[in-house]
Amino acid sequence: MAAFEEMGVLPEIGKAVEEMDWLLPTDVQAEAIPLILGGGDVLMAAETGSGKTGAFCLPIIQIVCETLKEIQAGKGQGKAKAQVISPTWILSVWDRDTAMAITPEGLRCQSREQKEWHGCRANKGVYGRGKYYYEATVTDEGLCRVGWSTSQAVRDLGTDRFGFGFGGTGKKSNNKQFDNYGEAFGMHDVIGCLLDLDNMTVAFTKNGQHLGLAFNISQQLKNSAFYPAVVLKNAEMSFNFGATPFKHEPPKDYIAVCNAPKQNVKHSESADVSAGPVKLVNNAPQAIIIEPSRELAEQTFNQIIKFKKFITDPKIRELLIIGGVNVKDQMSVLSSGVDIVVGTPGRMEDLISGGHLSLTHCRFFVLDEADGLLKQGYGNLIDRMHKQIPKITSDGKRLQMIVCSATLHDFDVKKMAERLMYFPTWVDLKGEDAVPETVHHVVVKIDPQQDETWGRLRSHIQTDGVHARDNARPGKSCHFFFQSTSNIFKKLCIISCPLGIDISGLPFIINMTLPDDKANYVHRIGRVGRAERMGLAISLVSTVPEKVWYHGEWCATRGRNCSNTQLTDVKGCCIWFDEKRMLGEIEEHLNVTIQQVDDKLEIPADEFDGKVVYGQKRVNMGSSYENHVTQMEPSVNKLSKLESKAQLIYLKHHQAKQRA
Repeated sequence: MAAFEEMGVLPEIGKAVEEMDWLLPTDVQAEAIPLILGGGDVLMAAETGSGKTGAFCLPIIQIVCETLKEIQAGKGQGKAKAQVISPTWILSVWDRDTAMAITPEGLRCQSREQKEWHGCRANKGVYGRGKYYYEATVTDEGLCRVGWSTSQAVRDLGTDRFGFGFGGTGKKSNNKQFDNYGEAFGMHDVIGCLLDLDNMTVAFTKNGQHLGLAFNISQQLKNSAFYPAVVLKNAEMSFNFGATPFKHEPPKDYIAVCNAPKQNVKHSESADVSAGPVKLVNNAPQAIIIEPSRELAEQTFNQIIKFKKFITDPKIRELLIIGGVNVKDQMSVLSSGVDIVVGTPGRMEDLISGGHLSLTHCRFFVLDEADGLLKQGYGNLIDRMHKQIPKITSDGKRLQMIVCSATLHDFDVKKMAERLMYFPTWVDLKGEDAVPETVHHVVVKIDPQQDETWGRLRSHIQTDGVHARDNARPGKSCHFFFQSTSNIFKKLCIISCPLGIDISGLPFIINMTLPDDKANYVHRIGRVGRAERMGLAISLVSTVPEKVWYHGEWCATRGRNCSNTQLTDVKGCCIWFDEKRMLGEIEEHLNVTIQQVDDKLEIPADEFDGKVVYGQKRVNMGSSYENHVTQMEPSVNKLSKLESKAQLIYLKHHQAKQRA
């Protein structure tokens, strides 16, 4: 318990994890929990069974608990107002587009959107009289424009008459008119932005060199306040408003904008909308956790119940949103109030589109198994949900996004993270793929061309309907027939488990189909063999390619009662899947040959020294303590004798020296 509390975890949560026999945090927990508690976005990858779920659930439960306490105590009602009157000049988290990320200190911004411009303004502006200066430095490749704008301007700087910008392509812009000015700028260049309110002009410098007059400001804007502004497209910039020394001295008579007289400073009005009291909305949870499957959602939900066991004041309300459950029951719970929602994308989308689940108060947006979510075609849904979630909550807290993935370096996951996340910290403890010693994995080949028992099975074994419209008839030349027969053989496995599955002691897992990504094989079979308990993973591998369902974004029902058995290349919902080839790729990936067994599943008893009871800890996990002592005893005795001999030699030498 103390180990978790040292990371800042509440004692009530520490008591719960201690009851679960979690004495020390795992590596991923030790890395991620402080980062999330500190307010950061986190990308994490770790081996299955590494404690990843606890790494994000524990800090989320704690922050939700603390927020509820603040609301109960009447706190958090003036925080938005305090943001408005910040004593320092920073980029405003209120006055920005959704894809514009701003660092906590407010002096660096980033947008990873490649097709659209996203902008923001500073939290303060200047008006009246005076000559003002600030610096902007390009800190990553991309397209950018910096300058000045009034509060009336759109955030796409320079595209209306209220904004004046200078872009990296060497063009100045105002009211959608782009003209050549100065010269282009890019990585590491420092742009000085000059505003002369005495003469109503705007100019710029590049690396200290004055580029000349850029704009004469209309007298109609004489009484307007001008705010430092920036707009980016897949770029990043840092800003200095004068709190630290400039890299280049401003021209004569210009002063740092942060040194503007108080009577010439106006605070941004953008946050006033959110400056009211903080109120809970029953159907608007503080945390949304999305899982790619019903089983994973249930596991995460059950973990949350265990973690919050001793938190009673305030009471945290959780809800599991998955298919196969009466949706009216879920609506009823939402209307009565929830704080944390765990669910699968399809049912969540239904409840959001129906107005039953609101995202207005979401503080945490978590994508678990993000690579799986993207491969299932939920990328657009994730983008839509992210756009609906306010990036700053009503109590002035920033949205935190946590992304977990078995393959963190997956291209699609990285691109999504760049697009949606806010300067995320990478927690990558996965390392090279390898099967743990506690997992014994074998394959059973399904060969419909050799095994002809299908004749007595076809009439009473129901398949998944993927061949419903194919002419699958008996015969050596009918490949559809063999594919459908392979499906029948796999259906012959029935697994019965009393009172559900205790995942920590799960003894067996059977893959009816290999995963379509070789890197996910280790992740999937790692569901067994946890907590030093032995596990057996059996994969049923067809010797012939199989036609399988594959429902993407083009599927109107996302697989619900779908009957489109055409292939995806003609907008169908099926693909060919060659498990024999995939098995070869998995073996090559792991640099092993996976043992094959026959359909009787006779696993060699001596594979683990004959000490295997699946679901329990191995009796002989290497050398026991007693055996270790026995093995080391001769060496220890020898070292003891050598030490005594050395001490005697030293003593004799010392005595001889004393007599001399």
